[in-house]
Amino acid sequence: MSTVAPPAVRPAQSTRETRSFGPLLLRLHFYAGIFVAPFLFVAALTGLAYTLTPQLDQLVYGHELTVAATDGAPRPLSEQITAAQAAHPDGTIATIRPGEGDATTQVDFNVPGLENDRQHTVYVDPYTAEVKGRLTTWFSYTPLMTWFDDFHRNLQLGDLGRHYSEFAASWLAIIALGGLALWWRRQRSARKMLTPELKARKGVRRTRSFHAATGVWLSVGLLFLSATGLTWSRYAGENFGAALDALDSRTPELSTGVAAPSGGHHGGASGTATFDPATVDSIVQAGRDNGLDGPLELTVPADATTAWAVAQNDDTIPVRKDRIAVDGASGAVVDRSEFADYPLLAQATSLGVSAHMGRLFGLANQIVLALLALGLLTVIVWGYRMWWQRRPTRALAGAPPRRGAWLRMPAWGIVAGVPVVFGLAWVVPLFGIPLAAFLLVDIAAGAWRGHRHPEIPVSPAPAGPR
Repeated sequence: MSTVAPPAVRPAQSTRETRSFGPLLLRLHFYAGIFVAPFLFVAALTGLAYTLTPQLDQLVYGHELTVAATDGAPRPLSEQITAAQAAHPDGTIATIRPGEGDATTQVDFNVPGLENDRQHTVYVDPYTAEVKGRLTTWFSYTPLMTWFDDFHRNLQLGDLGRHYSEFAASWLAIIALGGLALWWRRQRSARKMLTPELKARKGVRRTRSFHAATGVWLSVGLLFLSATGLTWSRYAGENFGAALDALDSRTPELSTGVAAPSGGHHGGASGTATFDPATVDSIVQAGRDNGLDGPLELTVPADATTAWAVAQNDDTIPVRKDRIAVDGASGAVVDRSEFADYPLLAQATSLGVSAHMGRLFGLANQIVLALLALGLLTVIVWGYRMWWQRRPTRALAGAPPRRGAWLRMPAWGIVAGVPVVFGLAWVVPLFGIPLAAFLLVDIAAGAWRGHRHPEIPVSPAPAGPR
């Protein structure tokens, strides 16, 4: 007579297993990886393309941007500007960047009808005063660099497209930190976290080790890109700006106000400026005499009550961003702003943005950014590969970790974590709104499925290969 074996009794989980952050981290990392990773993939691809723009600029616009011969002394800047005006009689001159070395002099014209802060820039050979060409630019960016910048920031979709990049930047840090925590729970060793399991057989375990170990190597760079990307995003950037205002940590303004003269280079007392190229050489000399030894950017006064703004325009280490305001009528310096005197947060923001854009350390900066982008692309591909490898038999994809993970958190974690999450969601809306959407979808899916449980266990995931 056969007997029916009693059902196997599942061992009770320990208190440490049932009360930990692991299940919640795993479930959050899983859903963020599925739904946010496509946006991160696009941001990494467009960012990788943007890192190449300095070289592409030289390839496409080398004739306008550089000169072949640098023999002899440069022609007077006033002569170069006169040549630019003759080649572009329409519009008014707004900004002048004198050429140095093999770089051409750039003269920006404000032209009626151009939108989105666009200008016409005329490029002049500083050694011959020959006009090399004209381009439609955006804050000195060439059309190609402007296109790639817009592509990375908004996919050429304007304000609507900016949501994609802010969404990606908002979740990048969350995904990176969550991944670090999950990998630490499994490895419990800094050395093991940094090295993939090369001896593991092909399968989910091997893929996960490469995914996680590479993520550890990239983590500092990814956190940096997330933080700096948010500083000039649409919503989180506004909150960051408000925080700088509250802490009095904005970049100091340069005061360019002067008393309107009765005559002279600025024109009459009516306040209407009459631009005279002959004044420019003396303005440049004033900048040099006051210690501005880097590439210069001259902002033409708008009227007779405004001074020239003369700024060093060098974002590379060591940065040169000092500025002075020069009265065109008297040649007197009416204000000065030095980078060394900026508030610490203003300095950090400026340096962070320069590094994010690949300018701070020159070619080395570009290479590091390209490696970060390639690494992120690889980690995302490995993440989706894990999802595929962990799918149940005949299923299209892997099932998510078990629901109810927040119930397995320590009580103090819930009490302390909820206000922190709400605060972060308020400061970074495109983290908070998608998080709320994830929760609603998760609740709705759970209600629809009833009490069925997915096959994938709670964190940690199976260690063996599939």
